[in-house]
Amino acid sequence: MEPRFLATLTDAERAALVTQGRRRRLPRGAILITEGARSDAVYVVLSGHVKVYSTTERGGEVVLAVRGPGALVGELAAIDDEPRAASVCALEPIEVLAVPAEAFRQFLSANPGVMLTLMRMLTGRLRDADRKRVEFGAHDTLGRVAARLVELAERYGEPVGEGVRITLPLSQEELAGWTGSSREAVGKALHALRGLGWVRTERRRITVLEIEPLRRRSM
Repeated sequence: MEPRFLATLTDAERAALVTQGRRRRLPRGAILITEGARSDAVYVVLSGHVKVYSTTERGGEVVLAVRGPGALVGELAAIDDEPRAASVCALEPIEVLAVPAEAFRQFLSANPGVMLTLMRMLTGRLRDADRKRVEFGAHDTLGRVAARLVELAERYGEPVGEGVRITLPLSQEELAGWTGSSREAVGKALHALRGLGWVRTERRRITVLEIEPLRRRSM
């Protein structure tokens, strides 16, 4: 799991960053960053979760990542002053700290230790992206869905009597975008997993009943 950027800062670094930004509350579905737009700010997620995604030429959505409290988003465009490489949308009501891009660059210059932390974080994201590319090429839709459900259960799982409930409110469309599959293919995969007794699904809620079989199917 990616370390939470905010948690890696010292008290002094955190206080310095907070003074450069302002808090914003946004509802579910709010667009925080738009792909292709110029960078004007970076955001630290204080509460709630966001999805990072890209739109294909045909209008489809590819989910690249989900970020939660403490995560940093929008930093690449702020650093290289290039257009946004992806969009960011609130999966649920969120609160963020919005820091102007120039102020963020000045913060990094004044705190070189944070720059090293940021480099490590970005390296971790590159490794994760490489792993997912291999996964997409090696597994069928069922295997990719199983892999994402294992990841979601481990990162956002809440133990319940019969298993682990995934607390992140993802739709089937969003799960499809995260697995590089169609909504119909993901629906069939979830139907198969329900038939095996490995998961139970409700509207925007999935409970993993048997995680080890899911883990084996994802390998």
